[in-house]
Amino acid sequence: MTIIQSPARTPDVVAVLGAGSWGTTFAKILADAAEAAGAERSIRIWGRRPGVVEQINSLHRNPQYLKDIELPASVTASTDVAEVLKDAALVVLAVPAQSLRPQLGEWKPLLAPDAVVVSLMKGLELGTDARMSEVIAQELGLPADRVAVVSGPNLAMEIAREQPTASVVACSDADTAAAIALSCTAPYFRPYTSTDVVGVEIGGIVKNVIALAVGICEGRQMGDNTKASVITRGLAETSRLALALGGEAHTMAGLAGLGDLVATCSSALSRNHTAGRLLGEGLTLEQVAEQMTQTAEGIKSGPAVHELAGKLNVEMPITAAVVAVLEGRMSVDDLGPRLLARALKSEGDY
Repeated sequence: MTIIQSPARTPDVVAVLGAGSWGTTFAKILADAAEAAGAERSIRIWGRRPGVVEQINSLHRNPQYLKDIELPASVTASTDVAEVLKDAALVVLAVPAQSLRPQLGEWKPLLAPDAVVVSLMKGLELGTDARMSEVIAQELGLPADRVAVVSGPNLAMEIAREQPTASVVACSDADTAAAIALSCTAPYFRPYTSTDVVGVEIGGIVKNVIALAVGICEGRQMGDNTKASVITRGLAETSRLALALGGEAHTMAGLAGLGDLVATCSSALSRNHTAGRLLGEGLTLEQVAEQMTQTAEGIKSGPAVHELAGKLNVEMPITAAVVAVLEGRMSVDDLGPRLLARALKSEGDY
């Protein structure tokens, strides 16, 4: 059973590993896409918490993460990862980025021989500076044409409420990207395809760090000019890093670049924006963690982004300033003047 053979083929069984807001929402997308296409599909979610799994199965809801959103009957859940992965042609990963590698070692023997793996994660691994698609390929021993990523403006609650959204499915193999896109084309969710995996992932990673900066600005009651400036120059930083890694400039102007950046930096539903705002209001990292139920990925991967930029000699002053705040080397009061601290030059000079 495989979806690589033809873009017209969609999987009968899908495993979603991760029962948080985005994993659960993507399971709903996959179910609604199948219903719209008149196809039968089983979507199984793996979750660590028995209470969350029980609510998905008995109430068809995940109230801890998606409040009163009703899930389709074809979506079920289990704490048994072997049961979830059995015969799954498509495996969707939606777990915290920093815990991915050790979990993949446990899951590898359970994957179907021809399974395609999709990452919903937007983080950079600490210590290795590896993107999630790279971690997946390394740990599972998969070729590039069986690893894909989904990114874009993906605020889970809005999508779960079926508010129209466009995103990007990226894979080095265009046919695989097209097959996955077909599998998740719902009436309210429109995926585009790309072969620029690097650019799509970097856009999703760095925007979390920039959203922390914008949130801090909001917490310090800075104005819209400041926030617009940080978003715009944040896109320039993201582009510099993506291009240095082999990504494509046009990706940065699209959904996985500008689109995701604007949504994440502007919305109260954004975990990274919220975390930044709380930091700007004077809370410590520990206090922020206590107030939030989900991981703000930028806090974890920000130092890795900064480290990678240093290795590649890429200037990222906003990222550097945010990391300095996260590491206690700079106060939020001193952040503002540092956000645009770069030698004077033409705006178009990257």
